Amino acid sequence: MQTHFTLAQLADPDLAEANGILRKCVHCGFCTATCPTYALLGDELDSPRGRIYLIKDMLESGRPADEKTVKHIDRCLSCLACMTTCPSGVHYMHLVDHAREHIAKTYKRPLFDRALRRVLALILPYPGRFRLAMAGAMLAKPVRRLVPRLFPGRIGAMIDIAPPKIAPPMAHDDPGVKPATAPRRKRVALMTGCAQKALNPDINAATIRLLNRHGCDVVVAKGAGCCGAMTHHMGETGLSHASAAANIRAWTAEIAGEGLDAIVINTSGCGTTVKDYGYMFRHDPALAEDAARISALTRDITEFMAELGLGEASGPGLRVAYHAACSLQHGQKVTEAPKALLRQAGFEVVEPTEGHLCCGSAGTYNLLQPEIALKLRARKVRNLEATAPEVIAAGNIGCMMQIGAATGIPVVHTAELLDWATGGPKPEALSRQ
Repeated sequence: MQTHFTLAQLADPDLAEANGILRKCVHCGFCTATCPTYALLGDELDSPRGRIYLIKDMLESGRPADEKTVKHIDRCLSCLACMTTCPSGVHYMHLVDHAREHIAKTYKRPLFDRALRRVLALILPYPGRFRLAMAGAMLAKPVRRLVPRLFPGRIGAMIDIAPPKIAPPMAHDDPGVKPATAPRRKRVALMTGCAQKALNPDINAATIRLLNRHGCDVVVAKGAGCCGAMTHHMGETGLSHASAAANIRAWTAEIAGEGLDAIVINTSGCGTTVKDYGYMFRHDPALAEDAARISALTRDITEFMAELGLGEASGPGLRVAYHAACSLQHGQKVTEAPKALLRQAGFEVVEPTEGHLCCGSAGTYNLLQPEIALKLRARKVRNLEATAPEVIAAGNIGCMMQIGAATGIPVVHTAELLDWATGGPKPEALSRQ
C-alpha cells in the first residue's frame, strides 16, 4: 500500500511504525475470507482491508477521527483471524490498537458511550468492584425478564451476561508461593487475572494443582493484577500501561529474587497482551528491557504443559469439543498443544466447523456491540453443538461465559480437564450434571 506521510509525521515513532505496517498491505483481500464481521455484515469497511484504508486516511491526514471511522473500528473484534490469513505479514493488531488510541484522543463520543466505557474501565479490571457490579446485575435480571424495555441495548446485554452466582475471594489467588507436590522442576509465576477470579476461581485452583503436581512451585506475585488488555483495546493507553507496568515490576522482582522459569497465563486474552509488553514498552527507557524479558517468559498454560510434559493421565474418555479462543489461535499461534494434551489425557477431541471464527466475546465486545456478538455466538454454538460433544473446552474465560450462556452443554477450561485427568477433582460444571 502506498502511503504519503510527511517527514515530520514519520518523526513520531508510533506513526513510523503504522506506516511500516500499512505499506505491507497489498490489497489481496485474503483477510475478508476469515473476518467475522465481514462474514456477517458483508460491508468492505467491516473487513480488515476496509478498516486499514480508514486508518490510513485518518492517520495520514492527521485529522481527528470521524463518526464513520469510529463506527467501523468499533465493530472490529480484534480477533486477529486476519493476521493468521494475511500472506504479507501485516501486523493488524498493532495498527488497530494505534487507531483506537488516536480515536480515544481525538473523538468525542456521545455521552452515554463515554460513560459506559468509563464505567467498564473502572470496574472490570478490579475483582472487588466487578463482584459488586455482578451483584447488581443479578438483582436486575428478574426485572429485565418481566419488563425487557426497562433495560434496552447494551445495558440489557450486561445484565444478561451476568453469571448465576458470584465467587468470593479465594485464598489460592492471594500473593505467595504454592509449593510443588512432586519433586521440584520449575518455579513459575501465575497471573491470576481480574474478572476471572470473580467469574470462575476454579480455573486458577485447577491450574495451580496441575502445575504443583508436575513439579512446579507456583508464585502469585505481590502487586500483579489486571494485564491491561480491556483498557488497551478501548484506546485508554494510560490506564492499560499502568496495569502492565505494575505486572512488569512485580514479576521482575520475582526474577531478581528466586527467579522464574516462566510466567504462566490461563486466560488467553491476557496472554496475548502480556506477550506484547515488549512492544508496548519499546520506547520506555525505564521498562523496555524488563518488558521484553517478561514477554519472552510468558506461556499459555497449555503451551507450558506441552513443554513440561504431561505426566500419567487417565481421562474418562469424554467427547470434548475444543473451542479455539481467537487470542490463543490467532494472537499467540498456540493451536495444537491444547488438543494434543487433551488427547494425551484420554479425551476424545472434536473440532467444530468455522473454528477460526470468533464467538463474539472479545473482551468487552459483547457488552459494547451486543447485536453482532449475539449473532456470532449463535453461529459458534450451533457449530459446537453439531459435533455432539459431552463437554466444551476453552482456554479463555470470556469465551466460556459467552458460549456457556447459550448452550446446555457444560463449558470448562482446558486446564480443569487436564487437572481432573491427572488426579484433580471433577470440574464443577460436570459435577452438576
